[in-house]
Amino acid sequence: MVNDLTIRAATVNGSGSQSSNLVLTHALVRLGIPVAPKNIFPSNIEGLPTWFDVRLSPRGYQCRSRDVDVLVALNLVTWESDVASVKSGGVIVHDASYSVHGKTARDDVTYYPVPFTELSKEHFPQGSPRKYLINMIYVGVLAQILAIDLAVVEAALRDQFKRKPAAVELNLSAVRLGFEYARDHLPKADSYRVEPMPGGTDNLVLMDGNRGAALGCVMGGCTVVAWYPITPSTSLCEAFIEYCDRFRVDPATKERRAATIQAEDELAAIGMVIGAGWAGARAMTSTSGPGISLMAETAGFAYYAEIPGVIFDVQRAGPSTGLPTRTMQGDVSFAAQISHGDTKHIVLFPGTVTEAYEFAMDAFDLADRFQTPVFVLSDLDLGMNLWLTPPLAYPERGFDRGKVLSAEDLEKLPSWGRYRDVDGDGIPYRTIPGTPHPNAGYFTRGSGHDEDSHYSERPEVYQRNLDRLLRKYDTARSVVPQPLIEEAGHEAAILAYGTTHHAVVEARDILRQEGVEVDYLRVRALPFSAGIEAFIARHRRVYVVEQNRDGQLFGLLRAELPAHLLERLRSVRHYTGEPIDAAAVTEPLLHAERAAGQAAAAALS
Repeated sequence: MVNDLTIRAATVNGSGSQSSNLVLTHALVRLGIPVAPKNIFPSNIEGLPTWFDVRLSPRGYQCRSRDVDVLVALNLVTWESDVASVKSGGVIVHDASYSVHGKTARDDVTYYPVPFTELSKEHFPQGSPRKYLINMIYVGVLAQILAIDLAVVEAALRDQFKRKPAAVELNLSAVRLGFEYARDHLPKADSYRVEPMPGGTDNLVLMDGNRGAALGCVMGGCTVVAWYPITPSTSLCEAFIEYCDRFRVDPATKERRAATIQAEDELAAIGMVIGAGWAGARAMTSTSGPGISLMAETAGFAYYAEIPGVIFDVQRAGPSTGLPTRTMQGDVSFAAQISHGDTKHIVLFPGTVTEAYEFAMDAFDLADRFQTPVFVLSDLDLGMNLWLTPPLAYPERGFDRGKVLSAEDLEKLPSWGRYRDVDGDGIPYRTIPGTPHPNAGYFTRGSGHDEDSHYSERPEVYQRNLDRLLRKYDTARSVVPQPLIEEAGHEAAILAYGTTHHAVVEARDILRQEGVEVDYLRVRALPFSAGIEAFIARHRRVYVVEQNRDGQLFGLLRAELPAHLLERLRSVRHYTGEPIDAAAVTEPLLHAERAAGQAAAAALS
């Protein structure tokens, strides 16, 4: 088996395995091999089980694979279950002290025992980070067993520790120790190997979605960030600060040209964002499900008072505290209508690092143009895992600030109303506080108000205002990122969004091999575009694939579609907290499509 396998390192959180896993990942990329790393880690600092998968895929599949081909087992607590996870014909590199009898005895895998602790004690002095160096030893063992060029591994390691030159030689010696031990004591007994793929990763970089979104915020003109730390979104704001310190520094004072505030809680964070948006700044916060829950009231205020702001929700598994370090698409229906009362929000669904970057810029334009909060729903898989992605393009377009009246504009107008629909698109005009004109001021109200922002409880005024807000939402249907469609006239189709896309890409190839062809539409935003209903109408069966229990996008579609199309929708749901894999798509679809084929054949007989 060449270059088509998944390597899993099963270790203990806090043991230092992340650095070694990244060295291995970057070495494979240097060889031109497309990889998809997935870090499955616990919600504590140290001591609980953690797994790191590196999937090698010549076809460039980016989703998780259920199959474990090569296991590095360094956690005795999970030893039995880790052994059971390895596919038949696989490889298990394990500490030599672990028993391979009873439940851990398998005759369909290859065991490579390595005395990791003894090697570390024997070759590294007391006081050195012996337990951390064990991880680099297994990198060397894997390099020898899988025929990975040691020089490439060493180059990746030097790059990994370029800011810690004192650590380079110590870690290099650990890698070489593992390589030499495997060469001298572990004769090759399996079928797996790694070969260079020249050009396989040309013009691709490894990057996580949070960093992509953070850079998009910088390029999108964001100047105010307020947040409260929460997994898995914290690194987005941290990366924003890092990028600002590189790209947004006053050349004279050397000060950062952005305000970044770690607030006391999520309520304060969104309050600062909405206040900055009201004042004319481009502002954002990043959070996850529990934070979104706390932000509901202020988000509703901003919707009704029509104040721009951007909220990044890097989704994790809920409800409540849930699984803070697992991924999910569980906030979709909540974000779509967050607040009490009749509310409909613009929501963006990035599925790649490139989209995390581009949609961040789009979100600020949309927030300004529609004078409303815009939600960007990423997830832990996209936000915190590394993805192979093309380099991010420098934006050529300017900012869309929407309908903002200047002093010169006001001078030409006999009067204006802050909440008046002049153009019929539901979007009113606004002024920025401080605009030097006597008519620039207005009251910003979260209570009932008329077109001129005066307080009103008149029923017809209230209804007219809600109708205008809905009209504004409908205007956004043709402006938000449009769905991506791959269509060839098949009866069945898949509809998905966000990171579910990557499982669908592989699933369609598997289905094709099984004789089942399906078209594909990827939703990228709410409100739904008109093309989505038309796509569904062209198919007999549409499988809505998502990562939540209740079929949340499925439910939103059913709320909008005409009655005669509802029976065409099928819900396919994955909600284990692990990133969705292709099998979670192919298994229910193959069953359903074969049943549909049998029913059609029976009807003709």
